[in-house]
This record gives sequence, C-alpha cells and structure tokens, in this order.
Amino acid sequence: MTTGLPVVFDPAYSPSFSDGHRFPMAKFKHLADWVRASIPAANFYPPDSIDWPSIYRIHAREYVDAFQSGRLDARRLREIGLPWSDGLAIRTPLAVSGSWTTARLAATSGVACHLAGGTHHAHADRGSGFCIYNDLAITARRLLDQGVASRVLIFDCDVHQGDGTAQLLAGDAMTFTCSLHAEHNFPVRRARSDLDVDLPDGLGDSEYLTVVQETWFSACQAFRPDFVLYDAGADVHIDDVLGRLAITDQGIYARDRFVIDACLSQRVPVATVIGGGYDRDVERLARRHGIVVQAAMDALTAHKTMDKHLHFGNRLA
Repeated sequence: MTTGLPVVFDPAYSPSFSDGHRFPMAKFKHLADWVRASIPAANFYPPDSIDWPSIYRIHAREYVDAFQSGRLDARRLREIGLPWSDGLAIRTPLAVSGSWTTARLAATSGVACHLAGGTHHAHADRGSGFCIYNDLAITARRLLDQGVASRVLIFDCDVHQGDGTAQLLAGDAMTFTCSLHAEHNFPVRRARSDLDVDLPDGLGDSEYLTVVQETWFSACQAFRPDFVLYDAGADVHIDDVLGRLAITDQGIYARDRFVIDACLSQRVPVATVIGGGYDRDVERLARRHGIVVQAAMDALTAHKTMDKHLHFGNRLA
C-alpha cells in the first residue's frame, strides 16, 4: 500500500474559460491549490496517457471524433452547455484518463481521489449537462476488461440523476448503477439505474445521511461489489445554485466519510470523483469539493491506525 493519499490532477483541467459562464471551470485549479495547502499528506499524480480505445468502447467514434476536431454541430453543443475550444478538447479525454488513474491507484492504496470527474450525463453519442464523455462508465468498463475488478458499483451522490451512466451500463451484470438525486431536478427525462432514490426538496443532513446509509446497504446486499466508483457530488449543498437539497458542509463530510469507511472496512477499493458543484464564489466551491478529499485522508489514516497491515494488493495485470 502506498503512503499518503493518492490524488489525481492536471493543470489542463481548468482551461481558459468565460468568467460569466455558469459552469465554474476554474474550480479544478482552486481545488488543487486547496488540497495542497490543507492536506500535506496528499500525494499528487498526473493522469495516465489517454487511452482512446477505452473511450471508443463506450462512445460512438463519430461523436468523439466530431467533438475532438471541433466539428460537433451547434445543437449538440447546446445540449452539452459548454463552448467548444482547443483547451476543452484537450481537457475532456484527459479528465477521463484521470478517473482511470484514480481507480488504478485505489486498487493498491484502498482509496484515491480525482480532483475532477463524475460526468454522468454523457451518453453514447451525445453529451448533456456539461458532460461530454462518461468517465464513470469508461472507467468501470476498463476495470472489468483489465481484470482489476469483477463487480463494480457506481455509487452516485450527485444531486442530479446519473442518466448517462445508467443507460450506458444498462444490462451489464458486472456493474451496478446507484443514483441518489433530487426528485425535482435535471434531467427531466430520467433513465433507469439499477437503484434510483429520489430525494425531496429541502432534505437536511440527518434525513439525508439515513437515506445514504440505507441505500448503500441495499446496493451492497444486492450486488456485493469488489470495487466502488464514488461520485461525491457537492451540488447537494444548501448553497449550491443548481441543487435543491439543504445539506451542510458537515453533512457532506458525514456522507463521504461513511462511504469511504464502509469500503475500507470491507477491503473494497474506492475511487472518488468530485461530481457537480456550482457557486459563484469559486474558492468557497473548491473547499466544498475538497471535503471528500479530507474525508478520504481521515478515513485512510483511521483505518491504517486500526490495522497496520491494511493491504489491498496489486490487482493490475
């Protein structure tokens, strides 16, 4: 097992972007700065080189090639909601690779954190809701194809339903998609995950944590995963401009700590991605996204203290 907490980031995650756009592209850089300043035991890693076959495994080649070359039509770009640029074309597949790198590191360390990822609205031949390629589906499939895992649970706690992930992995017996999301929020058209939980507007910390715990146990009992991809969406926060729940910083920490502790207790590796989070104050938003990294560091430290022989081994071929 590696010492410290593996954290994956690349400066290209925050390309030049319009300050007036509602997607806070600068948050990734601010999040990395916050982690470096606040969690000294975090060990930073760059994403692995881009593996295009794994992207084509999930997404239509025509769609991928059109996006990468800037030839995607205006209607499909509007559905994505992000203005195309060379920087965005570089960032998009690199962030997918970052989620894979995070999973690869988690396989030996127990837990690893990606300072991006969670693009769960991307479908096979189209993007949606600021999501272009679905890093969760791509990473899950790659884990299975390479024999790193045999049963991958995607535990999605973003405030919006993971519709793209659900559709891309529908019918795949080796994956289990679980989405806990605000009932009255994007997307309007819902896909069917293996387990969906609709949350009422204004739900607070205590009730939310109870639902998270009950859903976790239901998913694990039904599926018994040996690897978890955890979408730790910060848009459940009471101050999020696109969320409808009322979760505080403390509630997010309790959620993240519960999920990571549960994985480590069962010797199941967990790779975290940050999911959605929207706030005009980008530094405040970065701290909010950093909660999952702090929870992971605290959980890893606690489990190492309890079990000095805590070990996950090298599952990579």
